[in-house]
Amino acid sequence: MSHRRRRFAYRPRFIFSLRALILSALPILALSVAAAAPIHSASDALYRFTEPTVPAKGAGEVPVDPPRGKSFPEMAAQSYPGHGLSEHPMVYIGEGCSTIFIVNQGKIIWTYDTGKGWELDDIWLLSNGNILFSRMSYAEEVTPNKKVIWHRDAKPGTEIHTLQPVGLDRVMLVENGLPPRLLMLNLKTNQIESEHALPAISPTDRRTVHGQFRRVRLTASGTYLVSFLEMDRVVEYDHDFKEIWSYSIPSPWAAIRLHNGNTLITDEKDALTREVSHSGETVWEIKLSELPASLHFTQSQSCVRLNNGNTILCSRGDAGAGCQLVEVNQAKKVVWALYDWKNFGPATAVQILDEAGVPEIPGALQR
Repeated sequence: MSHRRRRFAYRPRFIFSLRALILSALPILALSVAAAAPIHSASDALYRFTEPTVPAKGAGEVPVDPPRGKSFPEMAAQSYPGHGLSEHPMVYIGEGCSTIFIVNQGKIIWTYDTGKGWELDDIWLLSNGNILFSRMSYAEEVTPNKKVIWHRDAKPGTEIHTLQPVGLDRVMLVENGLPPRLLMLNLKTNQIESEHALPAISPTDRRTVHGQFRRVRLTASGTYLVSFLEMDRVVEYDHDFKEIWSYSIPSPWAAIRLHNGNTLITDEKDALTREVSHSGETVWEIKLSELPASLHFTQSQSCVRLNNGNTILCSRGDAGAGCQLVEVNQAKKVVWALYDWKNFGPATAVQILDEAGVPEIPGALQR
C-alpha cells in the first residue's frame, strides 16, 4: 500500500514536469516545422501593391528631380538578350533617380517618390510586403499602401547608405560619420540595441564621410561583412567585432557572402566583379570590358547572384549611353540585358523577387 501511495503522491509532480517539457519543446517543434515548410520568396507579397486601397501618391511621398539620363535612339533601337522587363519581377533603385520602382510581369506596378537630391543606395522588399530603404539623409520603412511606419533621419554630419532587415522587428544600418557606426536598431522601440565604431581614413576630416561605406551585410553565420570603399578592403568581423577575415581590393562598393561560402565583390575602380574563396583565391571574375561593346555597360556598383548561378550586374548606365542591367551566366554569356531610360534612371541596386528565400533572414538572398 505504501508503495502504491508513493507512486500516487508523485504523479501530479510527474504530470506537471511532463507538461512543462512539452511546452518547452514547442518552440523547437515550431522551428522544425518552419524549416520543413516550403521556402517562400518576396514575390508572394506582390499582390499587395495592386490592391484597390493603394493610393497613386502617399502622404509621405515627396516630389523628385527628373532622373539623370536620357534614352539614346541608337541604343533603344537595339535588340537585347532576354525578355526585357518581363525577365524578372524586381525592386529597382538608382543614384540619380529618387523613385523606387516595383516591376512585375513586364510592368511597373508601384512607385514611391522619396524627394529631391541624392541618393537611393539600399533597399529590401520584406516578406510582409513592406519596403525598407536607405536614402543617404534618412532610412525608412513604408507599407504597400505608402504609409510610413518607421523613419530615422541621419544626424548632422552623417549619412545612411546601407541597411539590412534582421527579422521584421530589427534593422542593421551604418551611419557614415566621424566615427562611422554600425547600429542594430529595434524598429518597435526605435532604440539602439548594439553599436560598433568602424575604422575610417580620418577621425576628423568631414570630406571623407561620404565615401566611407555603401554596403555592409550581416551573414547567415552572424558575422558582419564590411566593404571599406575608400580603404580598399573587405573585412569580416565576428559577433564580438573581432576581425576574422579580410581581402584587399580597390574600391569595394559591395560584398556578398554567397551560399557556397565564397564572397562576391564589386570593384568599382577596376570595373569588375570577383568571386573569391575564403583563402583569397579568385573563383570567378567578370570585367565589364569583357561584355559586348554594344551594351556600353559601365559604372557598376552592385550585383546579385541568383540561385541558378547567374549574376546580375547593376550599372549607372553612363546617363543613358548604356544598359542599366546585365545578367550573365557562369560562362560570362549575356542572357539578359535591360535598356530602358524611358521609364527608369540608373540602376544602383535591384532585388529579384522570385528568388527563393525570406529577405529578412540574413544570408537568405545573395545580394
